[in-house]
Amino acid sequence: MKKNSSKPAAQFAYEGLDRVIHERARLSVLTSLMTHPNGLRFVELKQLCALTDGNLARHLQVLDEDKMVHITKEDDRGRAQTTVRITASGRKRYMEYLTILEQVVRDAASVVQGNKEGTLPRKLAPLNAS
Repeated sequence: MKKNSSKPAAQFAYEGLDRVIHERARLSVLTSLMTHPNGLRFVELKQLCALTDGNLARHLQVLDEDKMVHITKEDDRGRAQTTVRITASGRKRYMEYLTILEQVVRDAASVVQGNKEGTLPRKLAPLNAS
């Protein structure tokens, strides 16, 4: 069944919020990697994001499967060193995600700014309000 293209879009649906990124730990990982373009070692990333080894490994697996990060493992004097870098497509998706988040903030701020008396506009008032 086709969707009715004349139907207006839901203003607050925020379809662009990427479910892969929106999870708190993955958002933390990607933000850390965005601020470190040369990548981060697993231990550094774990510390920056306050995650356990297993938790970080699982989130990196999700991001890697979605082609948002690139993981390399190298031998450094007999010890395996894992380095994680954000990919070009991961960077693009992250920036698109931020654009949608900025819209969420603007939408919420416009309600607050337009309503300094502390009452919600009728369309946003709770159903049980009189």
